[in-house]
Amino acid sequence: MFAAALLMSACWSLGPAAAQQVTGTPGSPGATTSIGGQQLPPPDPKFGGVIKNDALTSKPWWAPRVVPPKDAPNVLLIITDDAGFGVPSTFGGVIPTPTMDRIANEGLRYNRVFSTALCSPTRAALITGRNHHSAGFGVISEQSTGFPGYNSIIARDKATIGRILLDNGYATSWFGKDHNTPAFAASQVGPFDQWPTGMGFEYFYGFVGGDANQWQPNLFRNTTQIFPFEGKPPGTWNLVTGMADDAIDYMNRMHQIQPSKPLFIKYAPGATHAPHHPTKEWVDKISKMKLFDEGWNKLRETIFENQKKLGVIPKDAKLPPWPKEVLKEWDTLSADEKKLFIRQVEIFAAYAAYNDHEIGRVIQAFEDMGRLDNTLIIYINGDNGTSAEGGPMGTPNEVAFFNGLNALPVDVQMKFYDVWGTEQTYNHMSAGWSWAFDTPFPWFKQNASQLGGINQNMVVSWPARIKDKGSLREQFVHVIDVVPTILEAAGIRAPDTVDGIKQAPIEGTSFAYTFDAKNAKVASRHKTQYFEMMGQWALYNDGWFLSTKVNRAPWEAFGAANPDPLNNQVLQLYDLKTDFNQTTDLAAKNPQKVKELKDMFVAEAKKHQVFPLDASVAARIVAPRPNITAGRTEFVYTRPMTGLPQGDSPLLLNTSYTITADIEVPSGGAEGMILTSGGRFAGYGFYLKQGKPVFLWNLVDLERVRWEGPDVLTPGRHTLEFDFKYDGLGAGTLAFNSFSGVGRPGTGTLKVDGKAVQTVAMPRTLPMILQWDESFDIGSDTLTGVNDADYRPPFPLTAKLNRLTIKVDRPTLSAEDIKKLESAQATAVDGSR
Repeated sequence: MFAAALLMSACWSLGPAAAQQVTGTPGSPGATTSIGGQQLPPPDPKFGGVIKNDALTSKPWWAPRVVPPKDAPNVLLIITDDAGFGVPSTFGGVIPTPTMDRIANEGLRYNRVFSTALCSPTRAALITGRNHHSAGFGVISEQSTGFPGYNSIIARDKATIGRILLDNGYATSWFGKDHNTPAFAASQVGPFDQWPTGMGFEYFYGFVGGDANQWQPNLFRNTTQIFPFEGKPPGTWNLVTGMADDAIDYMNRMHQIQPSKPLFIKYAPGATHAPHHPTKEWVDKISKMKLFDEGWNKLRETIFENQKKLGVIPKDAKLPPWPKEVLKEWDTLSADEKKLFIRQVEIFAAYAAYNDHEIGRVIQAFEDMGRLDNTLIIYINGDNGTSAEGGPMGTPNEVAFFNGLNALPVDVQMKFYDVWGTEQTYNHMSAGWSWAFDTPFPWFKQNASQLGGINQNMVVSWPARIKDKGSLREQFVHVIDVVPTILEAAGIRAPDTVDGIKQAPIEGTSFAYTFDAKNAKVASRHKTQYFEMMGQWALYNDGWFLSTKVNRAPWEAFGAANPDPLNNQVLQLYDLKTDFNQTTDLAAKNPQKVKELKDMFVAEAKKHQVFPLDASVAARIVAPRPNITAGRTEFVYTRPMTGLPQGDSPLLLNTSYTITADIEVPSGGAEGMILTSGGRFAGYGFYLKQGKPVFLWNLVDLERVRWEGPDVLTPGRHTLEFDFKYDGLGAGTLAFNSFSGVGRPGTGTLKVDGKAVQTVAMPRTLPMILQWDESFDIGSDTLTGVNDADYRPPFPLTAKLNRLTIKVDRPTLSAEDIKKLESAQATAVDGSR
């Protein structure tokens, strides 16, 4: 008793949440303590030993090692990507997800789990316990704008669950997708405070952007790029297995070194976000099951009936009508369309099943270590509803969608039929399947006002605590509720200050109360929640749901945006207590309730940094950001360099530019990459092929525009230049809600030693992005190449590069241009001129 009291007086102060727990002899190397947790990191304790003039008469004293409270569980937090309510078999889907089934049977199913409708925002809310706008992620990082709710920066007053658990003695790690590092802070120049390792996750193995080629990902271990797939035959290494392998290795290393230290793992696979990249083994398994031959209308009916049988939706729920105004019914399709669409969905389903299997291996590793009993597993299906960003036709290349090509004809897509899902495609399925996979709800990912975009499902197990196995929970849960739930389960309080910075309040509500059978039917403690994404918004309040009517399908991203998304909307009202899946609009009968809830939304929006509302989508992709290229017009490089991400590299879209390379060709001739950005699915390259200079634009793998010198370069010094004159007004028109300045024509000229050798006019250019999981490389080419017919990476440059210069001449709007754009904008707003 005396020893414990002495240690407590010398150590950190107790918090109100729990009494401090001390083990070992005070001052000894083996002593441990939990902490109050108000202040992180905890202040250093006062030295408790004795110091004399000599060591023999002095008494050493060691500060106790910080550990979590006794019996704090391991935590495995799993979130999959772009998967709606009807995807997993656990909730009535036809895709087998035995791992999710296992956790549901050993724990609990939740059918009212809500996301934000988009990737980065949901993930920011998930790791901070704050709403997505509060955490700076009103949209994905690639669309960030200069407003507090939209800048893609998680402020220091919103410490993540990783940081809180780390300072309380957990081993913390993050595997898979990191979509919470600003696109303008993703290069090797840093800063790294917004990378996982800078936000409290000691170990990171994954990719930084919104998606990744699963065969050749832009992959990092901590902050160093790695290439574990190099040297392996195509189709044999896949990130879905690679990250499971790495997680299992990490878990076992931690366990062997210190088995008493609890683990916190955020496990965020890229599946089932595009590109859908399963292994052939899983494609064959799913194809043999013939799950989709009857089409998406029948699939939706099957899932709906399965859901009723499982009891995860009410038996009196009504299936909303098929949206004929946006998507064709299956029976109206041609034979080729059906063949193509079945191939698309089988690849998607194989990806989902494959992912669930690999998650199962990670869970099995906990059991093999003997630690599963005290492991809290939270397995969330989807960070939003199923994606419809492939459009009604699907696409072999998702990058095409982000550049406005969202309706590739069937005959074009059929050329990719046999390689669909392999390294030759960046594929996405038809939105018809996406609607079916969001059953029983309407709409998709991006649609924050519709349950198909935001109503996820989840399974939770914790054998040591949850005894009501196999049961259903129907309380309202939002992703912001996960952080307070984990903290309650671990007996750890939310800190008041972190690194001396006062912390903003946690905005979520713990759902740990639902773990107990006695609370199975109690009312939800989370009463009110706002939703907003790209101008579509909603407000939930104790069963009532006010929502904006959908005025833009997710694939319609390139038109003029709604200029007044707060008021220029059709409002709908639903009673989710009696209308589970948003089928009966009560707005006309309850105008006062509509007004009350709209006022409540405005109040929530003001509180959580939602204003200013912005309904633009694609326009925000090229919005100005404070990256390392901002304000620069000239870039000079004197040595090879690889791995600079798109968000931190010179942007050559919608502008004139000149690229000049000063090289020396050795006596035996030269070849290789001088400069490239992007890859197989969109980008450009400046290289030597068999001694001849080539500049090539890859227009989303559908067309390649090429310039080539007629002669092999002789040994010695040469100046190669590619000069491009852009004919449009540039991205400045987007500020006026106009796409008229982007993707316009231009003319390129290739010069050798000052002499023009080829001039080619481009009738169209890429308006928005290159392949964003690829990088800007000098002297070689990482990951995929821009033209497989010419070379295969890394294609190192065998000439000496003396100097590479890029000069950018961005269009500026004249006073007359601005006047015309303002006039057109005013006409669009009021429609009267």
